[in-house]
Amino acid sequence: MLLVNVGTPDSTSVADVRAYLGEFLMDRRVIDIPGALRWLLVHGVILRTRPRRSAEAYRKIWTAHGSPLLRHGEELAAGLRLALGDAVAGVALAMRYRNPSIEAALRRFHDAGIDDVVVVPLYPQYSAAAWASVFDEVSRVAASLPVVPSLRFVPPFHAHPGFLDAAAEVARPHLAGFRPDRVLMSFHGLPERHVRASDRSGGHCLAGPECCSRLVSANSGCYRAQCYATARALAERLGLGAADYEVAFQSRLTRHWIQPFTDHRLHQLPGEGIRRVAVLCPSFVADCLETLEEIGIRAAESFRAAGGHELRLVPCVNTAPSWVRGLAGIVREQMAGSGAARTRPEPAPTAT
Repeated sequence: MLLVNVGTPDSTSVADVRAYLGEFLMDRRVIDIPGALRWLLVHGVILRTRPRRSAEAYRKIWTAHGSPLLRHGEELAAGLRLALGDAVAGVALAMRYRNPSIEAALRRFHDAGIDDVVVVPLYPQYSAAAWASVFDEVSRVAASLPVVPSLRFVPPFHAHPGFLDAAAEVARPHLAGFRPDRVLMSFHGLPERHVRASDRSGGHCLAGPECCSRLVSANSGCYRAQCYATARALAERLGLGAADYEVAFQSRLTRHWIQPFTDHRLHQLPGEGIRRVAVLCPSFVADCLETLEEIGIRAAESFRAAGGHELRLVPCVNTAPSWVRGLAGIVREQMAGSGAARTRPEPAPTAT
C-alpha cells in the first residue's frame, strides 16, 4: 500500500524550498497553462522571490524531527502496518513532490515482488491539482517498471464515516474546552476555472449561491461541493447548527479563486460580534504549513488585529487512533473491491 501526500521541502534552507516549489509549481495539474508559459512564470517570476518567504514560514513550524507533514505521514504509515497486519505486504509513504519519492517507493515494491499496489492519495476531496496529479505520477512511474504493477486507487473519502468520525472525534474536545462563538471550516482554495471544469453539466458550478448546497450529478466531482458536503457532515456530528459554523477557503493566490476567502472572513468576523473562533481544516489529514503557519500563526494574528480575542486551530486527524482505524477500514473496503479504481499502466517501451 502506498500513501501519498503533497510534499515538503527537505529542509528549511532557501535552496531546498526552491527545489520543492519548483517541482510543485511546474506540475501541469497545478498551474494549468502551456508549458513554456508555465516555465516563464515559475522560473522567471515566482521562484525569484517566493522561496525566501516560504523558507521563513517553514522555519516557524519546523520541529526537531523535521517537517510536521512528513512526521505525521511516517507515523500514519507505521500505524497502518499494525492495523492491517498480514492484509498488506507492505505500507510505504511517498510525497508527490520531493522526498520520499513515489519512484523510490514503487521501485522498493517492485524489488520485493509486490505487483498489486493500493494507492491512497491523502486528500479527502477530489481536485485535479492534487488527487489527479497523484494518479498521473504513480501511473507514469509504474509504467516505467520492468514488471508493471496493478494499481488500485482509493477514491476521495470526503463523505466516508472513517474520515468524518475521526475528524469529529479529534475536534470535539477542543471545541468543548474552547466554547467558540463560531466554528470556521477552512478548506484549501482552488482556482474557479478548476471547479467549472469539473462541472458535468457545464452550467451548474458557481452559477448561483446554492450550487454547493447538495451533491448532485453535475457537481459530484466538484471540489467546492465536496468541501461543503464534508462541512455539513462534520457539523452534524459535532452538533453545530447552521448559525454555529461557516465554510471558507484559504491559500488563495488571486481573486479568481473560490470564495468565501478565509482571510476576508476572519477580518470581518470581529465586526459581527464574533470574538472567539475555532478553525478546522478538513481538506488536510495532517497538520502542515497551511494549517500551522497560515492559520495557527498568521490568521490568528490577523484576527486579533481586527478586534478578535482568540483564534484556536483545531488539529487535523494526523495520527489519531480513530483516524488510523478509519483509514484502515477505508483501505479494507477498497481491497475488497467496493469502488477502488484499478489500472495497469502500459509499460514504457524498451530500447531495441
